[in-house]
Amino acid sequence: MKSFSKIFMNYALVSLFLLVNLFSISCKNKETKTEMEVKKEFFGKTTDGQNVDIYTLTNKSGMKVKIINYGATVVSLTAPDRNGKFEDVVLGYDNIEGYEADKSYFGSIVGRYGNRIGKGKFKLDGKEYQLSINNGENHLHGGTIGFNKKVWEVIGYSDIKYNNLMGGSFITMKYISKDGEEGYPGTVELTVNYTLSKDNELSINYTALSDKNTIINPTHHSYFNLTGDPNKTILDHELMIDADNFTPVDKGLIPTGKFADVTNTPMDFRKPNKIGVRINENYEQLKFGLGYDHNWVLNKHQELEPMIATVYEPTSGRFMEVWTNQPGIQFYCGNFLDGKVKGKNGVMYQYRTGLCLEAQHYPDSPNKPDWPSVVLKPGDVYRQATIYKFSTK
Repeated sequence: MKSFSKIFMNYALVSLFLLVNLFSISCKNKETKTEMEVKKEFFGKTTDGQNVDIYTLTNKSGMKVKIINYGATVVSLTAPDRNGKFEDVVLGYDNIEGYEADKSYFGSIVGRYGNRIGKGKFKLDGKEYQLSINNGENHLHGGTIGFNKKVWEVIGYSDIKYNNLMGGSFITMKYISKDGEEGYPGTVELTVNYTLSKDNELSINYTALSDKNTIINPTHHSYFNLTGDPNKTILDHELMIDADNFTPVDKGLIPTGKFADVTNTPMDFRKPNKIGVRINENYEQLKFGLGYDHNWVLNKHQELEPMIATVYEPTSGRFMEVWTNQPGIQFYCGNFLDGKVKGKNGVMYQYRTGLCLEAQHYPDSPNKPDWPSVVLKPGDVYRQATIYKFSTK
């Protein structure tokens, strides 16, 4: 598996390739077409009249990922089962109206700060900031109108021509968050690159710059269901998380500031275990989250070796690996899906029919000075790399 530095080298090569081919990457302008060519189509208009397009990334194995520039959102991701049958393994909507009304963050990039900040308050350089409140008394996933509700600028997209990633495709998007947006200080420019490799890896590389000291913690929020059937729950999926500790929360799902050992608790996924086996145990943390909705403290981070989580679905044989350089990962198992949301193909998404594995810094980190810093200063570059890799067993 690629190291963190190699992943960013690949990202740099993609960026270089993008610049060199700035005038030829548009699908409609290409003279010759390839099977991996990125397909651009109109997806719809937002209520304020902005055009939203959908881009289909394809690799030579036949895997496809569809992404819209509204929220830099993954709309669908098809992966093969052990018999070679491709099915969509993420939840989402058929149209822009669904995403504008969405409250579940299906497939989007959330930010500036993924997860919760207690009472929406934090101090930075001696000044207290009040963020928007959108989750009880707390701030969640960037606030009332976070990155998931914005139309992003598409910098470029193409199939990949150079040898080490031959047989895949990529798209790069940018969003500029202005000083004061949702209460955050500083103007932040966030660039996100999605790359679908020949090895069935969906890599998500983030870079960000700010003109003032600020905080940042974006993450990706796809809901995975590896059965390929969104009518089925994810309770029989087998999950592994390489973490000896998690961050326990209070009733409002704000971390207490302590680490808790997973040993002899339902939070222990150091060996693969079916999600549904212990989810209803009489355990306070599960009651607070109505199931799993917690951050695990990863044993390994800052490098993309080794993988930090896996998910296996035994019926289809689909196997997903997660790699990241982030210190934590939020595992959420769709506890708030209630059958009232109509998704793709008219399916009403039921309780626990999707799971999220959100690579991130710990929730409420701005108020926990002993935890890894989420401060971004002018002149520094924020970088994050997360990979979802698909195979079968």
